[in-house]
Amino acid sequence: MKKRKVIGFVGTGNMGEALIAGLLKAKFTTPDQVMAFDADGERLRFIQKKYRVKKASDNNYLSSQCDPLILCVKPQSVKEVIEEMADSLDPSKLLISIAAGVPLYAIETYARKQLRLIRVMPNINVLVQEGASAIASGNLATDEDLKLAKAIFDCVGRSITIHEPLMDAVTGLSGSGPAYVFLVIEALTDAGVYLGMTRAQALTLVTQTVLGSVKLLSDTGEHPVLLREKVTSPGGTTAAGLYKLEEGGLRKIFIDAVIAATQKSKELGDKLKQ
Repeated sequence: MKKRKVIGFVGTGNMGEALIAGLLKAKFTTPDQVMAFDADGERLRFIQKKYRVKKASDNNYLSSQCDPLILCVKPQSVKEVIEEMADSLDPSKLLISIAAGVPLYAIETYARKQLRLIRVMPNINVLVQEGASAIASGNLATDEDLKLAKAIFDCVGRSITIHEPLMDAVTGLSGSGPAYVFLVIEALTDAGVYLGMTRAQALTLVTQTVLGSVKLLSDTGEHPVLLREKVTSPGGTTAAGLYKLEEGGLRKIFIDAVIAATQKSKELGDKLKQ
């Protein structure tokens, strides 16, 4: 394998760890080509020991040694971290940010300079290498930068490229989406319990039903409408259940939920402009 530059992780929380684990599992890189820093020394020592990666003494040293840098800190910490690293950042290296709700212009404002930036919105499912990630490039990012970012996030699921103005919609759809799915699973499980199953029995059936349905959709490539029709016999049990879902306005509820989450994401982003 062609030797890569050292990939630097600014922050090693759940998402940072998931990316490190995914890259190593996919053999995209090797432990000696990964360096990390975290303000929580105990957490950093844990990551170093578990994955055998290199440990940086601080973010500026990390920046001097790595390209690309992947910013994995909480959104509220981005300003402080970027201002701290500003002197060691320049357009010669790529900075990939996964900070939810933080637009690229804000990072350049904090750094007081233009940078080669890419913004990514992954979701929690990267923890099991089945994440959905949307990738948007900044003005100075090259096609090669975009390909590199996509290759990295394809190691922990599937990714698409979009224009940055759509990031709020991505947040409302796939970023918040797992919570919607978990709520549906919870509700279906409750229905099974109501009908006499144990919670463990109901949850097993519901979890496998959701998992199998997603795999069927993914493997066949068929439109979900066609698959739904295959399950729905005229006058049958599924038709009766679907009628109740439509009567309750399920489609509108989900659409409204995504719109509300998208609007909230925009509001949070607007606060950065103040």
